[in-house]
Amino acid sequence: MENSALLTDLYQLTMAQAYFREQHMGQATFSLFIRSYPPNRGYFVSAGLEDVLDYLESFSFNASELDYLASQQLFSDDFLHYLADLRLSGTVWAIPEGRIFFKDEPIIEITAPIIEAQIVETFVINQIHLQTLIATKAARCVHAAGGRSVVDFALRRTHGTDAGMKVARASYLAGCAGTSNVLAGSRYAIPIVGTMAHSFVMSFDSEIDAFRAYAASFPNNAILLIDTYDTLAGARNAVIVANEMAHRGNKLIGVRIDSGDLAAHARAVRKIFDDADMRDVKIIGSGGLDEFDLEQFASANIPFDSYGVGTKMGTSGDAPWSDISYKLVEYQNRSLLKLSAGKVSWPGKKQVFRARGGNGSLERDVIGLRDETLAGESLLTQVMRDGKACAAHPTLMESRKVFEAEFAALPQSVKAIRNPDRYPVEFSAKLTALRSEISEKIARG
Repeated sequence: MENSALLTDLYQLTMAQAYFREQHMGQATFSLFIRSYPPNRGYFVSAGLEDVLDYLESFSFNASELDYLASQQLFSDDFLHYLADLRLSGTVWAIPEGRIFFKDEPIIEITAPIIEAQIVETFVINQIHLQTLIATKAARCVHAAGGRSVVDFALRRTHGTDAGMKVARASYLAGCAGTSNVLAGSRYAIPIVGTMAHSFVMSFDSEIDAFRAYAASFPNNAILLIDTYDTLAGARNAVIVANEMAHRGNKLIGVRIDSGDLAAHARAVRKIFDDADMRDVKIIGSGGLDEFDLEQFASANIPFDSYGVGTKMGTSGDAPWSDISYKLVEYQNRSLLKLSAGKVSWPGKKQVFRARGGNGSLERDVIGLRDETLAGESLLTQVMRDGKACAAHPTLMESRKVFEAEFAALPQSVKAIRNPDRYPVEFSAKLTALRSEISEKIARG
């Protein structure tokens, strides 16, 4: 993806010129948060911070970008000269990738001269929104699978190539076992997984010839797609090929079912292999699956060993967007809030304080002001100072382990796939008083 400074909304730049003209360029703090839960969500998984920090560190306008802006005849020459030297000089506090968070909690807070913090809004929302949405969806799929592995098959259906890469990364962070996306495997060190398509089977004179050809090329990791014509006949052909492989000293890894009544087919195919004394041949399910299907299969003990989950995970099909906002909460040391109907914000630089139970389980969060000292773990950490990252990014595997530990501590009722319980999130007395004080001042004019 091109991390261009032009990857922003026009109004960010028009506001920036107005700020510049008025020399209205003081320090501002913007807070990114999600106002409400999408249907059946009770938590979010933080993802996308690495891309945001890389963008902020490299933020600048090059000559060709400035030439383009000049050609639009919207911007003054002195403002364009100002943009030529513009870099992000501020600080960033954020929830690390892999952590669980909840609605209203600040995910990222950026403090910088207002022009800098304003222009980067669009990119910050874009990256955190998609990757958090997908990481949350993937976490739900993995949880619903009940211990069976889930692989990202979404690349062909994601909304563009950049989304396909971020889906692979975010889903692996949130517990998926691998991806079909070879470039993502290379770039992010994610295990790559794949079988065959129906076209491969159809191109041969018979299904069993296709299976034999594939097994000959991949004698140690063959997985056969058995539903091109008749799933049960395909399973029987797979048994024949598996026996032929065994005589050569090789072993069939598994078969994939991609259509039809997946639960009934899985039971019947499992019986075919068990009757052939091939109990270790795995059955992989795919074809329009999501966490609701996986939960049903797990509760009914359908004999799938793993799943390939594509379209509905890669687009977060049941909840393809969240109500994410980036709001000004402080300017020149003055706390601010928005009072729009249904969109009232919380003022000031903030921190989230997380309390745990005696067994380490997540118990409740308190959103307070950053300068408060409250009980519990402080969730936001300083990740950028003076426009430079405070430390090297954690590896994807390190963030994945953070997620695993955090998710294990989340109460089961909050993880529920349908109608989850609401995790307790409170606002500190000091923050609540500040909000009331500012609201009263605004009401008095």
